[in-house]
Amino acid sequence: MSLSARLTRQSGTSFYYAFRILPARKRRAIYALYSFCRMVDDCVDEPGGEGEAGLRRWLDEVRRCYAGRPSTELGRDLAEALFEFPIPRGCFEDIVAGCRMDLTTKRYPTFADLRVYCERVASAVGLAAIEVFGYADPGTREYAVELGVALQLTNILRDVAGDAARDRIYLPAEDLARFGVAEAELLCAARGQRCSPAIHELLAFQAERARHHYERARSLLPAVDRKAMTPAEIMAAVYAALLDEIARRGYPPDGRVSLSRTRKAWIALRTLLRSRRP
Repeated sequence: MSLSARLTRQSGTSFYYAFRILPARKRRAIYALYSFCRMVDDCVDEPGGEGEAGLRRWLDEVRRCYAGRPSTELGRDLAEALFEFPIPRGCFEDIVAGCRMDLTTKRYPTFADLRVYCERVASAVGLAAIEVFGYADPGTREYAVELGVALQLTNILRDVAGDAARDRIYLPAEDLARFGVAEAELLCAARGQRCSPAIHELLAFQAERARHHYERARSLLPAVDRKAMTPAEIMAAVYAALLDEIARRGYPPDGRVSLSRTRKAWIALRTLLRSRRP
């Protein structure tokens, strides 16, 4: 088993069941892409992460992969994927740029500012992934961008408390002001202290914004590529269910919300069967 396959399996990612339906060559490529994303994310999120130095190191490795001269085991997996599939180099550069924002940006004044971050850390991954899945209509790229935003907004809502512990607030300042929520109040609520109805309304608004992007992504998916995008649709279905679970438990979520493996497998199977209907 390759390093990227081991890393993906060990990560417990909600996307694992989406990856499993792919044929072997595509699955290997997606494992390599996912593992790269995990590595650069760990540079900025994990205790003892390498920070900027690690980001530069992995970006240098990407350049070596495109030149056919990787220097790491994961790089060799990635170079194989790049040999088979036309993933633009700019996708990797955007992913690294998004992770770099976590080193330098702790607050986002507007949703437009936050969307730049979402497109870098999530939509860029989607744009890389659809090159592996394969598509016929260029409009599928717009689908990938919108779905990436929806997935990242779900992550932000799920991780409000953990991000606050790192002094990161991804909820736009304009939204806090709109709902009359002070930053200090949000941080207290994220630590499990009593929160006001305004915080509930603020987070419910964020959840509704994420749902809007899931719906928009679905509307942008060209019919000709619906079957090819089944893995992406499984990702969307799993994360939409996660969003519903967050709402069911209440805002802010108590602890990190997740779905059981059984439930994720059922969602994947249900989505796969739907994709095969005429």
